Amino acid sequence: MALIKQCRGFSPQNGNDCWFAENATIVGDVIMGDQCSVWYSAVIRGDVNSIRMGNKVNIQDGAVIHCTFEKTKTILGNNVSVGHHALVHGSTVEDNVLIGMGSIVMDNCYIASGSIIAAGAVLLEGSKVGKGEIWAGVPAKKVKDISPELFEGEVMRIANNYVKYSGWFK
Repeated sequence: MALIKQCRGFSPQNGNDCWFAENATIVGDVIMGDQCSVWYSAVIRGDVNSIRMGNKVNIQDGAVIHCTFEKTKTILGNNVSVGHHALVHGSTVEDNVLIGMGSIVMDNCYIASGSIIAAGAVLLEGSKVGKGEIWAGVPAKKVKDISPELFEGEVMRIANNYVKYSGWFK
């Protein structure tokens, strides 16, 4: 069973049909929607500020979701996939976004809907990703606009697949 802990009077809350790996950690002021999944060794730490997650969000193996005390909250929209060992810290991510494996999203970043943050990318504090953009590199910069095929074939496919994958463990 996942480690789900109260902190500073806040207990994590989740919607219907969610799944958490046995060694996932979810702490404090965390509210997530329906059909979310939190995978092996992932940490969602709402101890110092709030974390809000929409429906069909998947936090993959080893990823960390956190924020900054009394400064930044973390908001993840619907159909957001946070890849293996990625870090999202004190930022807003709109709907239908893929955060690639090993990427880092620093405080006060804003990622608009339909975007991809490439694997290994580092979004510096305050970066603003426009709707339907792909960002890559260190530091991350826009490399191109996302095609409809890539949006359906990656962003939406991964979000939907993780709902299916979590069903294998329920």
